Amino acid sequence: MQTATCHSAKLTSLLLPRQQTAVSHRLCHCLNPGRRPVTNVCRIGCSSGFWGDTSVSTQQLVKHGNIDYLVSDYLSEITMSLLAGAKMKSPKLGFAPDFINYGVGPMLKEISKQGIRVVTNAGGINPLSCAEFLISYGKNVGLDLSGSVAVVTGDDAKSLMPGELSGKLINANAYLGAQPIAHALNAGAQFVITGRCVDSALVLGPLIHEFRWSPHDLDLLAAGSLAGHIVECGAQCTGGIFTDYESVPDWHSIGFPVAECHRDGRVFITKPPGTGGLVTTETVGEQIVYEIGDPAAYLLPDCTLDLRRVRLEQAGENRVAVLGARGRPPPMQLKVSGCEMDGYRLTAVSVVAGGLAAKKARLTAEAVLKRVRQIFQHLDYADFTDVTVQVIGAEDAFGASGKSGSQSAPREAALWLAAKHQSKEALEVLSREIAPAGTGMAPGLTALVGGRPKVSPVLRLVTRQVDRSAFKPQVHFVGGRTISTIDAWCDVPASEFDRGTVDESDDIDELPDAVESELSSIKLPCRLIDLAVARSGDKGDACNIGVLARRPEFYPLLRRRLTSDAVADFFKHVFPPDRDHRQLVHRYELPGLRALNFVLDQSLGGGGVASLRYDPQGKAFAQMLLDLELGPEQAGTDSAATG
Repeated sequence: MQTATCHSAKLTSLLLPRQQTAVSHRLCHCLNPGRRPVTNVCRIGCSSGFWGDTSVSTQQLVKHGNIDYLVSDYLSEITMSLLAGAKMKSPKLGFAPDFINYGVGPMLKEISKQGIRVVTNAGGINPLSCAEFLISYGKNVGLDLSGSVAVVTGDDAKSLMPGELSGKLINANAYLGAQPIAHALNAGAQFVITGRCVDSALVLGPLIHEFRWSPHDLDLLAAGSLAGHIVECGAQCTGGIFTDYESVPDWHSIGFPVAECHRDGRVFITKPPGTGGLVTTETVGEQIVYEIGDPAAYLLPDCTLDLRRVRLEQAGENRVAVLGARGRPPPMQLKVSGCEMDGYRLTAVSVVAGGLAAKKARLTAEAVLKRVRQIFQHLDYADFTDVTVQVIGAEDAFGASGKSGSQSAPREAALWLAAKHQSKEALEVLSREIAPAGTGMAPGLTALVGGRPKVSPVLRLVTRQVDRSAFKPQVHFVGGRTISTIDAWCDVPASEFDRGTVDESDDIDELPDAVESELSSIKLPCRLIDLAVARSGDKGDACNIGVLARRPEFYPLLRRRLTSDAVADFFKHVFPPDRDHRQLVHRYELPGLRALNFVLDQSLGGGGVASLRYDPQGKAFAQMLLDLELGPEQAGTDSAATG
């Protein structure tokens, strides 16, 4: 043991000071004969990025992915509210049954044969019922899963909300971290089913278990969290929705991601051999900048992830190395999200064809709304609380940058008419009055997509921050024992926590110098897509757009020209008219990726189900921005470029 201790000291002396404690901690576990040996490499495949993802991914990863763990993400804020409503109807509902019926269920025997361990948040509002359903499914195929299925609970935060708000909420759930998942795996679970947790925890939990990472191994936790962030949306990092989509082969058999994670924090992203898709620094880079805010402070329950130094290297065909993640202590509070009822909504989509199709669509919408408002007056209904009319095909979503005029007028278009009202009965009137446009208004209306539109509730997202000490996650083995988990950060002084701010002394001089190009090598004017790839996503009513330079020499130009004001002006039409749009756009830099991240607050019309727009999650914002022309007229000073 003395020799081993000396060897440990020599090894840790070669590392950076912040790494020494972590490595010594893990070596002690390795030398302890009472603990299972720590593995060096763990392969984790992700089969689902949302509830509704393809049913072929589980089979692909289990049969061809050579994986140790299978993880799957099914939840969003809106999904949680829908599951809460389902549980109100029946106490056995409230989870995502697709996880079992079309995911692991058909592959249970092969999963058990290979010893693959499964981690999922498909439990939603009711993880215990999800676990019971899985065990029942196992019995039907001849497998006894009792004792091997663990459930993580403790995310329900409805009782912690302020009194008045608590009564309005359909649900309120905290984003738990990876430690409860690791506890379940430590206790021997083969299947771990959670409720709400941060998506990346589905990957980090297994890594904490396999590598015995400490809660204070912050850089390692950051690397594992980043691996989870990359693969959590399934095929989005293996060529799905990639800017250069034509370069991605065989969409029909796209490979789902495998994160090859090493004990020392190295991460490689790949996919099963023989599958479609593409894994390059650009496909992975786009996913890293997806749905983030300040890259210096990506707040997670287990650490604060700093993405500024992250860099990518092509390590072979369809294999990318992810390097440079840094971690700081996590926030003192956990994010809690829920939804409350905010009236009702209706969306109608009608196809119009023929000359001046867009004009016909607009006149039709005006006439329908005028007729319905007259009926409202007769029935003593209040006016709509909100109305959105968009003509798809006429570039309404582009605002002032959209093409207009007779030369570009579409000869076919789709009318998108959406409205909100506090009364369900009032929207039923609108629902009945749309179809008559096909016989009494503009010519060329060919179809009402989906038939008479249905009225549905508006679910408004509510978010709060709650002290992490208020939550006591537990691990339950179905029909067996219950384990109380411990949050290692609950008793830490407040001064040790990261409050989301960046230490100004924490410079980034370790990064390679940006390459300044000869401007003559870049022909201006040009479109942004000539210089960059991009991806956009949502966080509530905010949209983020991550822009990555195609070549290192393009990055300095992007920093100077693609200012926050330039982006704000391009999207001026998406912001509330009573707000200064330039004050609602924030720009951040990721030098390691040669990337810029823009956060557009209040840009989605409420976001999610609360938005009446056809793109309520900002999925197309990046593609629209890539059409921005960069020329001398867009030039700004270096100070303006900081956004």
